[in-house]
Amino acid sequence: MDEPSRRTVLAAGAAAVAAVAGCSTYGEPQSPPATSAPAGAVLAKTADVPVGGGIIHADSKTVVTQPTAGTFKAFTSICTHQQCPVASVEGGTINCDCHGSKYAIADGSVVKDPAPAPLAAKQITVSGDSIQLA
Repeated sequence: MDEPSRRTVLAAGAAAVAAVAGCSTYGEPQSPPATSAPAGAVLAKTADVPVGGGIIHADSKTVVTQPTAGTFKAFTSICTHQQCPVASVEGGTINCDCHGSKYAIADGSVVKDPAPAPLAAKQITVSGDSIQLA
């Protein structure tokens, strides 16, 4: 019976290690990064957040939306699919360009897959014309 060559054994072993290493990280749930801004940090002025839209505050990893006039909401800006930062707020949705996930500006719920879960809500306060983390 023919024994496999040393090269064949090494190549097969390297391929197996690469496959296991790739599978062990791809698609694993990761916890979203912690908010870097402290409570009380000003996220935006109310006039900067369009009705039916929103803005992304990168430093605090927060999206602030205004689904209806005078109603402000905030969510984490990290997509629940593969933890990419969301890229825009347009057309009534919070949009992740990495794989096309979309979330509702009113409640952070998934509007378009592949996101497996809604964006987590963040507590905010509106004081005068300032929107702050609670």
